[in-house]
Amino acid sequence: EILVLDNVRKFPNERKKAPPEEHAKSELVTNLAPLADLFVNDAFAAAHRSHASIVGFTVVLPSAAGRIMERELNALSRVLENPEKPCIYILGGAKADDSLKISKYVLDNDIADHVLTAGVTGHLFLAAKGYDLGKPNMDLLKKNELLDLIPGIKELMEKYPGKIETPIDLAVEVDGKRKEITLEELPTDHPIYDIGTKTIERYSEIIMKAKSIVFSGPPGVYEKEEFRKGTKRLFEAIASSKAFSLIGGGHSIAAVRSLGLADKMGYISTAGGALIEFLMGRKLPGVAALEEAAKRKS
Repeated sequence: EILVLDNVRKFPNERKKAPPEEHAKSELVTNLAPLADLFVNDAFAAAHRSHASIVGFTVVLPSAAGRIMERELNALSRVLENPEKPCIYILGGAKADDSLKISKYVLDNDIADHVLTAGVTGHLFLAAKGYDLGKPNMDLLKKNELLDLIPGIKELMEKYPGKIETPIDLAVEVDGKRKEITLEELPTDHPIYDIGTKTIERYSEIIMKAKSIVFSGPPGVYEKEEFRKGTKRLFEAIASSKAFSLIGGGHSIAAVRSLGLADKMGYISTAGGALIEFLMGRKLPGVAALEEAAKRKS
């Protein structure tokens, strides 16, 4: 018999941030735990939340990770704990707020040999180098409250010269068409929607030499045909390489699937927020609770 409950996130105090011991005394856990012999957590995507259903049962029941959780942790350990070198991180996409924390963690801990920036992350790192990207692009960084990250990015680039790659050319939209420009042609009045051909070639060379690759965020607005080039070419380079690759983030997954290259990637993570937290070196409450449960059992 299988009993499927309603979404527990609606349950009172489910989302209260509390340690496992406190959640173990919650109404949800005290009522359901006596009915169970074993707690299996297969929700890696929710493992970054210290919620009652994620951590509470591990205190009072024998607990284990499910198969999806196991696959996620095994794949992440290959690119974080002891990655085969050279190891590169490709950080792109429209969200750049975590880019500094991820870059700092993987460089400070000698995990990544190179960080390749693209997308809005690439724009932010170029701005940190002193480039004026032009009003529409600088306004976007300001709107997303990213300019405050610039001092930390400058400090990181000075600490690790040659380790952080930024675009050397860009693609802008002019009257609905793609136009590539050099950094010397900045600032531009047009929105930047992709990396340029020279950047693609540079990044592809680094990808082909890598043994471990993390790809988080497309380098361009791949939904527009004119600006799919950067995303397509980098995924093709990853597919042709001999590296173990981990692809994360909703837009990255949608992009690699739309290009028909998903089966050429090493592992595709659907974890979202939990993946980002993991890449920043943070302990995930759901994983930590399972580890503590295993210690109690042994």
